[in-house]
Amino acid sequence: MSMGVNRVILIGHLGKDPEIKFTPSGVALAKFPMATSSRRKDAEGNYTDYTEWHNIILWRKQAEVAGEYLKKGMMVYIEGRIQTRSWEDDQGQKRYMTEIIGERMQMFPKKAEGDQAAAPKKEKTEEVPPEEEEDLPF
Repeated sequence: MSMGVNRVILIGHLGKDPEIKFTPSGVALAKFPMATSSRRKDAEGNYTDYTEWHNIILWRKQAEVAGEYLKKGMMVYIEGRIQTRSWEDDQGQKRYMTEIIGERMQMFPKKAEGDQAAAPKKEKTEEVPPEEEEDLPF
């Protein structure tokens, strides 16, 4: 029997602060919506932005970290698997929800206005040797 692959990688922004809950046995669970966007060109050559919303679930230590550090609007990397669950609502109607069960999470630091430390530093690729600096016309 061959096995399939259920793997998803997302980089996007939180739609709201994570909601933290605990199971009866004390295991932490974090839920939050995450938006990913793409840009597509139509037949006339115009670009349109599309946003897809994902329901993210994190467990245990990652859930605790998410609850402490993640905030609405932050960019985050989530790697995990897709899971669809079903249940019956109060009217007996069968409902479905597709979720991303996060197995890895990486937060991106939010760059504050005027904060040079948050910006990636560029390394110099060429330097003028000290003995040649005097020959520069400026």
